[in-house]
Amino acid sequence: MARYQSEFTQFLSELKTEKPNLEADQQAGRALLWDKEPLSVEDQRRAKVAKLKQRSYVYSND
Repeated sequence: MARYQSEFTQFLSELKTEKPNLEADQQAGRALLWDKEPLSVEDQRRAKVAKLKQRSYVYSND
């Protein structure tokens, strides 16, 4: 019983052996979409100035 592995764990182990670069590809995808450099103070200021105020009721045609 000490060597029991669930079906999911077995699936992941097989997947990682079939595709050894899987984790590196996942990390590259994360870096592309999520890991961004922080904005500079000037960029933050420009973004704050450019932001438009939202109306109180956005579904109105007024």
